[in-house]
Amino acid sequence: MKKLIDNFSKQSTTYKKYRPEYPTDLYDVILNMCQERNECWDCGTGNGQVAKELSKHFKKVSATDISENQIKLAEKRANIDYRVVRAENTDFEENQFDLITVAQAVHWFDFQSFYKEVRRVGRVGGIICIWGYGLLKIEKGLDEVISKFYREIIGPYWNEERKHIDAEYETIEFDFKELENPKDLSIQATWSYHQLIGYLNSWSSVQNYIKENGGENPVEVIAEEISRIWKEGEVKQVRFPVFMKMGLIEK
Repeated sequence: MKKLIDNFSKQSTTYKKYRPEYPTDLYDVILNMCQERNECWDCGTGNGQVAKELSKHFKKVSATDISENQIKLAEKRANIDYRVVRAENTDFEENQFDLITVAQAVHWFDFQSFYKEVRRVGRVGGIICIWGYGLLKIEKGLDEVISKFYREIIGPYWNEERKHIDAEYETIEFDFKELENPKDLSIQATWSYHQLIGYLNSWSSVQNYIKENGGENPVEVIAEEISRIWKEGEVKQVRFPVFMKMGLIEK
């Protein structure tokens, strides 16, 4: 099985504070495909962002992650069961879940082992949905600065798995009967300059850069360049393109 990778425990507080929230439209698409809403599993839950939303619609939500630090920061709900466990090897019962979700995380998994587990714990006719979001867009000048930072400065410090995000998961084998899903979903947010800098600091590549360069933070360099465009106190519209794959669970 693939070696376990945990890139987010160290900056778990930053991750929770600055990661964008998924839009209502995304959840509507997923929920409309579910025949039953008894139990669901949010895998790679991080700080429980998706689990919290799904808890409004399902009787019980099981939420798992390999990072204990992330789980500790998750918002607790009476019908959410948080567990620190690997995606590919759980102790869930067979045929337990009507829906299995993975948000911005499946690229870290051992795909075939995870899909085998999905078929074991998912109910026939249930839904598996994986999704992610790409590089943010703001406005031309800022987009150029961030793109250069993303590809040239910290590009070598991304884990190999990042290629799947850049390819919008088209490079990931999806071993399920695919269901039609919308292609125009996006995350929309209104951010300040400081929110953008906080978000950049949550990137795993930035943490890899810091580790390999004696504590030097590359965000501090780009922050100066961004501040010449983004004035203090100004807010801007930020957009993240969302991509998704939904499939029918069959044995």
